[in-house]
Amino acid sequence: MKSVISAILRFGRMIKFSHTIFALPFALTSAVLASRYFHLSIEKIFWIIVATVGARSAAMGFNRIVDARIDSQNPRTANREIPTGVVSKTQAVLFVLASSLVLVIASYCLNDLCFRLSPVALAIVFFYSYTKRFTSLAHLFLGAALGVAPLGAWIAITGEWSWQAFVLGWGVVFWVAGFDVIYACQDYEFDKKAKLFSIPKTFGLVNALRISRLLHAMAFLILIIIGLWLALSWLYFTGVVIVGIILVYEQNLIRVHDLSKINTAFFNMNGIISMIYFLFTAADVWLL
Repeated sequence: MKSVISAILRFGRMIKFSHTIFALPFALTSAVLASRYFHLSIEKIFWIIVATVGARSAAMGFNRIVDARIDSQNPRTANREIPTGVVSKTQAVLFVLASSLVLVIASYCLNDLCFRLSPVALAIVFFYSYTKRFTSLAHLFLGAALGVAPLGAWIAITGEWSWQAFVLGWGVVFWVAGFDVIYACQDYEFDKKAKLFSIPKTFGLVNALRISRLLHAMAFLILIIIGLWLALSWLYFTGVVIVGIILVYEQNLIRVHDLSKINTAFFNMNGIISMIYFLFTAADVWLL
C-alpha cells in the first residue's frame, strides 16, 4: 500500500497535479453556462472532471518526457522527476498512455462527438511540448492546450459546437499565455543559451511583461464579451471585475529586476482567478 501511495505522489509531483485547478474551473464554468439550455447531471460533471484530469495529466507527462534533456540542463528544472531518475522514461510513457486512455474512456461516456474529438484534443495538448523549439508563440499554444477545456465541456453537455464556448476558450488562451510569459522570464538566460524560443527571449524582459499585460487585458475583455453575449447579470460581472483586479495585482507583483514573486503570481493568483470566475458564474446562473 505504501508503494502505491508513493508512486501516486511521485507521478503527482511530476505533472504538478495541484495545478489542475487552472483548467478545471473553466471547464466547469462552461458546463454551467451550457446548463442554461441543457440538463446538467452529476454523471456529466463527473466525466467532465475525469476527462479534464486525464487530458492534463497526459499533456504534462508527455511534456516531461519530451523536455527531459532540456530539463536536465536547466538549473531551475534539473531536480524534476525524470532528470533525477525518480521516474523513468518508461514509467512516464506508461503514465501518459494510461492518462490518454482515461480521457478517451471519459469522452466515450459523455457522448459520441466528445469521443470522436478526443484524439484531436490529445494532439493539441501534445503538440505544445514541441513549440518552444521553433516559435516564440509557444505561450499561446500552451493557452490553446488549456483553452480546449471550455469547448470540450460545452460539447459534453450539449453534444454540439458552440461559438460562445469557443470564444471563452480564447479567453483562457490569452489568460494562460499571459501568465506563462511571466513564468518564462525566469528562463530568459537559459533559453538564449539553449536556443529555445519564448517571448522574453525574443523581445526582452521589459517588452515581455508589456505583452503579458496586453494578453491579460484581452482575456479580461473576452470575459466581459461572454457576459454580454449570454445576457448574464450583475453577479457574473462582479466576478469578472474581481478577476480583473487580481490580474492587475498579479502583474504588479513582477518587476524586470525582481522576479522573486513569480511563483506567487503564477501558482496562487491564477488558481484564485479560475475559482472566482467559476463560483460567480455558477452563482449567477443558478441563483439569478
